[in-house]
Amino acid sequence: MTLGFIGTGTMGGPLARNLIRAGKTVLVYNRTPHKVDAVLAAGTTGRRAAAFADFAVCDVVFTCLALPEHVTQAALGPDGVYAFLRPGSVHIELSTIDPATAHALADAAAQHGVAYVQCTLGKTPAHAEKAEEPLFIGGDPQTVERVSPLFPLIGVPNFVGTIDAACAVKLISNLIGMANLAVLAEGLRLGEAAGLAPADLLPLLADTGARSFQMDVRGPWMAASDYAPRFALALALKDVRLGCEMARSWGLSPQLMEAALAFFRRADAEGRGAEDCAAVYECLRRQEATAP
Repeated sequence: MTLGFIGTGTMGGPLARNLIRAGKTVLVYNRTPHKVDAVLAAGTTGRRAAAFADFAVCDVVFTCLALPEHVTQAALGPDGVYAFLRPGSVHIELSTIDPATAHALADAAAQHGVAYVQCTLGKTPAHAEKAEEPLFIGGDPQTVERVSPLFPLIGVPNFVGTIDAACAVKLISNLIGMANLAVLAEGLRLGEAAGLAPADLLPLLADTGARSFQMDVRGPWMAASDYAPRFALALALKDVRLGCEMARSWGLSPQLMEAALAFFRRADAEGRGAEDCAAVYECLRRQEATAP
């Protein structure tokens, strides 16, 4: 079996390396050549793809890209990878995208005789490097079964049923997580108003119902004004936006999550998109400092 991998950035690179470490023949493509070099260093079974036409020999092609439009550009059009994949091959889509985009891709793939599987990712690049990434997998059951031996090589498979469900699990996760992060930022500012420095308040909250993943991980970064981009604010904004759009398309009104969306939009507009999403804390501080 020959595999293809498009997009070897922060998340895609570790997953592609895992496939090579497992001895799979993998054609690797990324617009930034040095990111391909980092993947090919993982073993002898990886090869560089110069263009999407090279993927014509692949049985399965993975994509792992930052934005839905990046996936669409890579797949569709006269020079997209679907134009070169042979009938019977499979596209496994790993990016965080919305259900509408996923269905458009699945429909276009079917027109080329290509099967489509959505497989969104649940944790961090560190988990991906160790093949411990939760995988939320949806699509045609027979197709999923056909490619199922590949999933344990890159992560921990969770078969959730439909394409909608596979997209939704990741978006719901990030909606809840980022809304929680916004509330945490407000809570820390409230503590400061009471005379409690964030570094002093966080240990006190850790033994209460306020404790959360975001508090444990990003709370100390907020307290230290450490905004190195582990998960960039611009990407968090994208995920919250897609999640809210998904909810509205299904006739729901995610009011609290819409409030978080406005919060992240404001932080991005202030130029914090390249920083870690924890930088929403600084956005709140600045807003309060400039309030009349």
